[in-house]
Amino acid sequence: MSKLVKIGTRGSALAIWQAEWVRDCLLAAHADLSIELVRIKTKGDKILDVPLAVVGGKGLFVKEIEEALLDERVDLAVHSMKDMPAEIPAGLCIGAVPERETPWDVLISKDSRPFEKLPEGAVIGTSSLRRGAQLKHIRPDIRLESLRGNLDTRIRKLETENLDAIILAAAGVKRLGWEDRITEYLPAEIMLPAIGQGALGIEIREDDPFIREIVSGLNHPESQTVVFGERAFLNRLEGGCQVPVAAFGRLNGGEFELTGLVAELDGSHIIRQSITGPQEESKALGKELAQRLLEAGAKDILTKIFDIINQ
Repeated sequence: MSKLVKIGTRGSALAIWQAEWVRDCLLAAHADLSIELVRIKTKGDKILDVPLAVVGGKGLFVKEIEEALLDERVDLAVHSMKDMPAEIPAGLCIGAVPERETPWDVLISKDSRPFEKLPEGAVIGTSSLRRGAQLKHIRPDIRLESLRGNLDTRIRKLETENLDAIILAAAGVKRLGWEDRITEYLPAEIMLPAIGQGALGIEIREDDPFIREIVSGLNHPESQTVVFGERAFLNRLEGGCQVPVAAFGRLNGGEFELTGLVAELDGSHIIRQSITGPQEESKALGKELAQRLLEAGAKDILTKIFDIINQ
């Protein structure tokens, strides 16, 4: 008799694609399993007419799924790692980080113009403070328009709203087969990605050795090392998806290289630094880089932003 395993997931097309990918990988390795997807609506899914920063709170896209995991209504959860808060609830842990898809952001413009050729005063759709701050830092003339909804909804709004371009995570666009819509991959010099962007996080209960064992085969050690280093950076900054914090790590010849930044909301000031060290110390390096940024002025920027958000 097969063992039933329930996977908790959001209901968007991208989230279902990701959960089905994990399901298929597990079934390929464990033919005795029976797997069911459990769709769960999160706070971030329910409130679509308000910018994320205004909605506030941590775990906008994961809290309800984590509650189902803790209540044993599901056995594991599949998240976009960039949606996960820096702190994970007691009793839960990341059981696996599969191999990371490309971490970069992409620009999709209405008339296929790259970023540098967008017209003066171009209107770009994004609800990400991280993206908005970095765009404004390079092009203060740009106007930002709030853009919420699932990936397909946001792409559709490029055609229906008065937008010149939108910014999306490359990974989601590629996973849904829309790579031909991409105008330009934005390099790190223009747009440093969100922490963990492009990676999946498979969350499990700490006291469930069976699930821990079956998901362990999906873990990609190099991706895990990099993502955990980025998340240590985020954790030290006490940031989330509602603040303009970004980081990108990579492994190079046994070394972990990490670049991180904290920005003013309007992009007028960005504090950006890098650090390199042994890859087995990625978490410590992430914390150290965050501390350097805090001492260089990021603490004042973040305090000001939290005061604005919490008003």
